[in-house]
Amino acid sequence: MSPDALRARVGELRARIATRRRELQEAYRGNAPGALLREWSAVVDATLLDLWRETDMPRGWALAAVGGYGRRELFPCSDVDLLILLDAPVGPDEQPLLDRLVGTLWDIGLEVGHSVRTAHECLEAARNDITVATNLIEARWLTGDRALFRRFGQARDRALDVRLFVHAKRVEQEQRHARQQNAASSLEPNIKEAPGGLRDLHVVLWMARACGFGADWAALQRSGLIDRGEAAQIRRDYRFLQDLRIRLHRLTRRREDRLLFDWQTALAGEMGLADQRGRRASERLMQRYYRTAKSVMLLNTLLLRLLDARLHAGTTTIEQVLDEDFAVRDGLLDIRDTGVFEQQPPAILRAFLELARRPEVRGFSATALREIWRARRRVDAGFRRDPRNVATFNALLRQPRGLTRSLQRMNRCDILGRYLPEFGRIVGQMQHDLFHVYTVDEHILMVLRNVRRFAQAEFAHEYPLCSRLMAEFKRPEVLWVAALYHDIAKGRGGDHSTLGALDVRRFCRRHGFGKEDTRLAEFLVEHHLLMSATAQKQDLSDPAVIRAFCAKVPGERALTALYLLTVADIRGTSPSVWNAWKGKLLEDLYRQSLRHLRGDRGAQGTWVQARQGEAERILRLYGLSAEPSRGFWATLEPDYFMRNTPGDIAWHARSLFGHHATIEPLVRARLAPIGEGLQVLVYSPEREDLFARVTGAFERMAYSIVEARLHTTRGGYNLFTFLVMDPGRTPARYRDVVSLVEHDLLAALTSDEPLPPPLQGRISRQVRHFPISPEINLRSGENPRYRILTIITADQPGLLSRTAQVLLRHAVAVHSAKVNTLRERAEDTFLVSGPGLSDAQQVAQLEQDLAGAIAVR
Repeated sequence: MSPDALRARVGELRARIATRRRELQEAYRGNAPGALLREWSAVVDATLLDLWRETDMPRGWALAAVGGYGRRELFPCSDVDLLILLDAPVGPDEQPLLDRLVGTLWDIGLEVGHSVRTAHECLEAARNDITVATNLIEARWLTGDRALFRRFGQARDRALDVRLFVHAKRVEQEQRHARQQNAASSLEPNIKEAPGGLRDLHVVLWMARACGFGADWAALQRSGLIDRGEAAQIRRDYRFLQDLRIRLHRLTRRREDRLLFDWQTALAGEMGLADQRGRRASERLMQRYYRTAKSVMLLNTLLLRLLDARLHAGTTTIEQVLDEDFAVRDGLLDIRDTGVFEQQPPAILRAFLELARRPEVRGFSATALREIWRARRRVDAGFRRDPRNVATFNALLRQPRGLTRSLQRMNRCDILGRYLPEFGRIVGQMQHDLFHVYTVDEHILMVLRNVRRFAQAEFAHEYPLCSRLMAEFKRPEVLWVAALYHDIAKGRGGDHSTLGALDVRRFCRRHGFGKEDTRLAEFLVEHHLLMSATAQKQDLSDPAVIRAFCAKVPGERALTALYLLTVADIRGTSPSVWNAWKGKLLEDLYRQSLRHLRGDRGAQGTWVQARQGEAERILRLYGLSAEPSRGFWATLEPDYFMRNTPGDIAWHARSLFGHHATIEPLVRARLAPIGEGLQVLVYSPEREDLFARVTGAFERMAYSIVEARLHTTRGGYNLFTFLVMDPGRTPARYRDVVSLVEHDLLAALTSDEPLPPPLQGRISRQVRHFPISPEINLRSGENPRYRILTIITADQPGLLSRTAQVLLRHAVAVHSAKVNTLRERAEDTFLVSGPGLSDAQQVAQLEQDLAGAIAVR
């Protein structure tokens, strides 16, 4: 074919491909996703056949489809995976033909992934790479030398080590799941690669094909591997995931497999879902996705176990009989009679109890798992009222190990949501608060896992105080129940804490908990946010704050339980939400509240003397006299000593030694004692714009301020301390930048230039699609000298410096700040004072200016 003819042909084929792709997608209505994939595969087949013939490819070559295209499941924007099979290595005369073919495929609008190999090279590659081996299993002849392709297929089948292939695919799946954090309920899941996605079903088909049981679900049913009901369930799940992926490709016009927030609302609309009371259409879509993913994960586990059993049939089985119903066979819990769960439904919960009692058992056998799934509907109202089942669930709660693992398996098998219907309502429910990264059910089980770890010696190094407290905590099952119920009423409308407290009261009464533990569980669920809000939003150095907090806590046991639950809850929202600063705030609140509840409330003067005395002792360790510092301390208000630890007071004294009367700002920084972040001291002659300048400087240095404290001496100086963090830095890297921070911050403070404008930048995708309505609240606190300003909005570049500059314009002084960033959500609290804060008109203007400053740009 001449170059001109080829160019004309390319244009013609490109138009044909684009037209047919558009027609198929426009005609698609979601009722038959498999048909669309086959039709699109047929369109590509016909195009490739024409091109192969028209480009005069050598007779001894063959063209084969591999991957998803090989099994005729080509998605609209997926790569077209091809194998060009050769009878001999490419010669110099043949290379131009090959290059022209591949180039033409791209020119006509097909994104091609191709390999060029001889049959021998294919087999060598398959031996070394499980992905290549998998692709070759699905190879489908398109055109060219058919005899060559047939010989290759026979050699491939002879060379395949079935057991090695199955083992390698299992390991590959485990690694893939680990890359996705083993979470099927990520808020932006990959519908192809995530646990419970399409790939989990493909893995089953690849293994079944290698084992000779068939290449589709109908064949697996004929082989007896699955029954009619299981086959129907798999087909429903498969069709839903295929439908979702087709629509995602159509919507994005590219190969996109992630259900990003950007597309969820539009996809829900395409699928006919509308907003309902208290629930977005996108949340309804995602709940269906998560429940499908859970079903796929269960079926994947079941089928892999069945395949493994078939593959190793006839091998010696190691069996340990447990009782008349259960046995352990080859490390898996099995049932001795397949009808046990239907005939004796209480055995369903007993199976999970047996699993918890035996940590060495890897899980359920295929038979046990299948029969639990089939009998799940026997868990009904009568089952829940049966005293035997109540006793079994109580026994499960009291197991020293294995509870979390058993409840996770109960959730996957649809047993937990049936035994606790209130839990069933939140399975797969999203949380669009921009800081939870898991669905409600996964978050609850994550919190339960976290609080259980406090009782396990191997995690004591991570949570020393929590582990010590848990070791002394009697009847810890009340904590497990509180963790299980703390968010269980989300999505119902109303206050989920209050509704959850009613649910947990009913649970405790049904399960025979004593009055004391029932009241404690109610308190923990109803007030599970109390400690977090107090620690992160209020001034813990103020005795009135501690008094008000303790007035809501019924005693020491409740305080300890609330502390443990709060730590576990924050750590279970997102890997990025917890940090050492939050840990220190919670620990400080716990210790101060414990002293208060024990009656050790001490007068303010006693506190000041005690902290000064301890600071003097630390100074002596550095060979410094405390005499110069005493004069300086006399110029500070008592709240300075209440807000700072003796270690901090001594560090300030060392840093300011000989500089108490400096006319230039002084900046000192060190690695924060909590082990994360930098602690920065700024000492300067009094100036109104200090807070605004410092916040702007830290933002330009890409540091996040998490806490600030301002003290003014009677001699007219500001002493400001900051805790700043950079999530990407390790403690060693913080040490490397101490001098740089001191230099850059000092330069900003000594500049005569006007305040630079706050940083501008892009907001995140999440904020664009799930905006946060800004909240500004200015209220009186426990101390009449100050007001508490709370700002809740979407996190964005320059937020803190914009806030600081508004406060500066209104002559509002900041005495302390707690800056709490929960992924995309900022919750900042300031202790402020100012002459205009008692004037309603000025306060209204301040709030209006703040609203304009924090609005998402």
